[in-house]
Order: sequence, then structure tokens, then C-alpha cells
Amino acid sequence: MRSDNSPPRRKSPLRDTNDELTAALSRKVVGQTSAVSSIVPYLQMHRAGLAPEGRPVGVFLLLGPTGTGKTRTVEALAEVVHGSQKSMLKVDCGEFQMEHEVAKLIGAPPGYLGHRETQPMLTQQKINAAASERCDLSLILFDEIEKAAPSMTRLLLGILDKAQLRLGDNNIVNFERTMIFLTSNLGAKAMQKEINPSFGFEGMIQRERADVAHKLERIGLAAVRRRFAPEFVNRIDRVVTYKPLTSDDLSRILDQLLVDVQRLIDNRLGLRGFGIDVTARGRRWLLKKGASDEYGARELKRTIHRHLIQPLAARVAGGGIPPGSVVRVEPREDRLLLIPEAA
Repeated sequence: MRSDNSPPRRKSPLRDTNDELTAALSRKVVGQTSAVSSIVPYLQMHRAGLAPEGRPVGVFLLLGPTGTGKTRTVEALAEVVHGSQKSMLKVDCGEFQMEHEVAKLIGAPPGYLGHRETQPMLTQQKINAAASERCDLSLILFDEIEKAAPSMTRLLLGILDKAQLRLGDNNIVNFERTMIFLTSNLGAKAMQKEINPSFGFEGMIQRERADVAHKLERIGLAAVRRRFAPEFVNRIDRVVTYKPLTSDDLSRILDQLLVDVQRLIDNRLGLRGFGIDVTARGRRWLLKKGASDEYGARELKRTIHRHLIQPLAARVAGGGIPPGSVVRVEPREDRLLLIPEAA
């Protein structure tokens, strides 16, 4: 029987098998198949109605080097489940480094100064708004949890254990239909030394990936146990450690980023739009500039922004790219040449 919140004559992504969901997520989160495959079973438990009662559907702590896809995983899951990567509730823990700032999550209690002016961030309305007609599951991301004040982890204990949060006005927020993700860079420096002790990026990817992944997992778990109390760690369903990206992974990510650049041009410029054609030499140049074992795919994004999008914007602003043309992108020394050609 079709559930009432499923669109008519439309296959819900939650009806896919574990393998199909893992494949869909792996296309969006490159190089981290084992990470996404550990999350999918919890999604299927919710779909089947077999998720545990009285607690969130799943609680995940995502560890690993920066730029390997931790936050991207939650965005990709939102795309698959709800149709948009924005369909989630994100809490930037860097904004809650002081103890008094954590009160913004639950609001000030009655009688306190500013009670009516303080709007809690974790209300039932906001959590429900992160769901969609396609799926009633809300995705909640606590980004860089290690930056938050200790009172935040104490606040989270009740959410992770009993799926409940009491707000300042005594209203209870229910988290049973949520998947909660905590990202962290704990152990990142030690992981970086393990990934690249002395060889450089190409030397790193020639090492045995399985061996490196196992060592990174041990480093991450040790850092987590040093930072968080045992009662907090015990409420996490899965600690997922992300692997360093290989050159092949970065090449596939480059393909995705270039598609995003073309989509940006089409959406923003409309009839004034044009195509881009990055040659093989141009791709190699971008990868050489953007391949970083320290910053992962983030350095590649910055490279594309600095060396491709910004020069394109300057040419468009100056009227140097005819609408409907194709811009061939070729490298020359320390920059990219943009050569408009008739389509």
C-alpha cells in the first residue's frame, strides 16, 4: 500500500534497495563508498518502520581529513531523500563555543530577560520543516561538534538517548523521526601525518588504502574517546572515518565541479549563457593546482573559483564572451586562457 505522503505515480528514493541507495550516494560523494554504505541501512530501517522507538533513527559521528566529503554526505543524502541538499537543519557548532551561547538552541526560560525575543533553533516546527512530502525523515547536522562548548554535548545526551529535548518554555521537541550527523576534525593532524609522513601527494595515494583507512579509524576513535565522555560516545550508532581522496577521486570530483560551473552559467545568465570546454591539458592543470592532501576537494573548489569562475566573470562583465559561444579553456604557465569560439 502506498503511504499518504508519497507522490502519486512516482517512485520514492526510499524504495530503492541498499545497493541502489549506496550507488546513488556514491555518485555524489566520491571515494567514500564504505562511509555511505554504513549509513544506508538506517535509512532503510526507517522506511521499513523498524527503526527503534524512543530514539533517533540513527546517530553518526563523521571523522576524517578535511575536504573528504563529511558535510557533503549529509547534503547528498538530503538530495536523494528530499530532492534538495538544502532540506536539512544545520547547526554550526563554531557559533556555540561559549557556554551561554548554547542557550540559543533551546531559548531562554520564562522570567529571564529576553525570553520572548529569544527564538530557539531546535523547535519542533524547524525540525519538521527539514522533512518533505517525499519523506518524513529530518536530517540534522551538527557541524564541527568539537568546537562547541561542553554544555552542548550534555544537551545532546537527551536527544541521542531518548529523542527528546526540553526547550526553555518547557515544550518538548521530539527527535524520533530524525537522523543526526556530527562532523568533527578530531585527530585530523595525526591523520595527516599518517597519510603523508614525508612523501607528498602522489606518494600518499600509492600506499595501501585499506591499511591507511584502518590506521585513520584507530586515530579517530582514540581522539573521540579523549574528547568526549563515555556516556556520549556510547549513544553514537556509528563512528564513520573518511578515507583520503586518490587522484582518480579528485578527477571525478573535478568532473562534478565543472558540471556545476556550467549549471551556474546556464541558471544565472539565461539567454546570455555560453558553454565551457575544459581541455585535457586544462583539466590536468586544475588538478595539479588543486590536488591537496591537506585540504582535499576544498582546495580544488578554491582553484576552480579563483582560476576559472573569476576570470569568466571578468570577461562576461566586459562583454568579452558572446552569448551562445563555447569557451575553450587552455592552460598557459600560471593561468588559464579563455578562448571564445562559435558554437
